[in-house]
Amino acid sequence: MLLYIIAVLLMIALDQAVKLWALTSLQAQHTIPLIENVFHLTYVENRGAAFSLFAQFDSRWIFVALACVITVVILIALQKNYMQTVLGRWSLVLIAAGALGNAIDRVVHGFVVDLFDFRLIHFPVFNVADIFICIGGALFVIYFMFQHKDKQPENENNNEEQGSETDELERKQ
Repeated sequence: MLLYIIAVLLMIALDQAVKLWALTSLQAQHTIPLIENVFHLTYVENRGAAFSLFAQFDSRWIFVALACVITVVILIALQKNYMQTVLGRWSLVLIAAGALGNAIDRVVHGFVVDLFDFRLIHFPVFNVADIFICIGGALFVIYFMFQHKDKQPENENNNEEQGSETDELERKQ
C-alpha cells in the first residue's frame, strides 16, 4: 500500500511541476509550436470538467469533492485487495493521481491548467493528470475485460465439492 501512495504522490508532483512551468513560462507566450499546426504547448485555463464540459457553471467544488470520493474509494479498494492483479491496482493508482492532480488545481487556482494541444486532430487541450486518468481508465477496462475473475461464494464451492464427493461415492457403490 505504501508503494501505491508514494507512486500517487510522485505522479502528482510531476503533474504539478509541469503545470507550474505552464503558469510561469507558457502563460506569457500562450503557445509554443513544437510541430507547427500539429502539436503545440498552449496555455489554457479549464474551468469545467474533462474537455471544458460544464465550464459555464462554477462547479469546481463538485469536482473537488468527486475527486476526494473517488480517491477514498480507490484507497479502500487497494487496502482490501479488491483488484486481483497488478494491472488492476496500477490502473486505480493512475486514476487517483490524475483526479487529485486536477483537484489541487481547482482548489489552488479555481481552474485546471491544460497545455498539450494536438491541433492536427483538433483534440481538446489536456495535461499530465488527464493522461494519468485516461491511461488508468483504459487499463481498468482491460483489467475487467481480461483479468478480473468473479469470485464464487464459498457456499457454492463447498456444495460443489460435497456434490462431487457424493457422486463419486455413489459411483463406487
